[in-house]
Amino acid sequence: MTTETRRARPMAPDQRREAILNAVIPLIFEHGPTVTSRQIAEAAGVAEGTLFRAFDDKDSIVRAAVDKYFEPEAFRERLRHIPRDQPLESKVRDIVTALRERFTGVVRLAGLVGDPRSAPQKEQRRVFAELVGEILAPDADDLTMPPERVGQMARMLAFAASIPAFNCEADFDDDELTRVLLYGVTRRPGGQS
Repeated sequence: MTTETRRARPMAPDQRREAILNAVIPLIFEHGPTVTSRQIAEAAGVAEGTLFRAFDDKDSIVRAAVDKYFEPEAFRERLRHIPRDQPLESKVRDIVTALRERFTGVVRLAGLVGDPRSAPQKEQRRVFAELVGEILAPDADDLTMPPERVGQMARMLAFAASIPAFNCEADFDDDELTRVLLYGVTRRPGGQS
């Protein structure tokens, strides 16, 4: 094998930019906003000078990575892949799990570098409610409220459970949140004993 064939093929500019952005968020979680350009370059597998051919400066790299992380499309895609034919409790648990993972990262990142979104996120909430409505539509007859409303409640519970200060040192797990969302906190429906 010659030296030529052992060398990795150079990345296209878009691939290099993506590799850099994908490397940044774990570094921010580990080091906060004080992450260095050297750390970013090492994690992305590029030379430090390459960073500044793809971005103006370290702050623009961090901003672009945070913007990418806050972009909801990857989260929406995850929801779209929840199987519609599984039992209702499994679907709701998948929704709760996805929400908690998303909110945990968003809350943590916003605490480290701030939330870069300045406009209200009404449209993102609407799209989420529609997606949950589609996921739960086959079970609409088993629900006491419209599927979209169940989505709003799941979002609210998962968000609150993702904020450590709200958990009073007793973390809620996804199964517990799913049961509360589906069945409430009484032993029998309607409060009957």
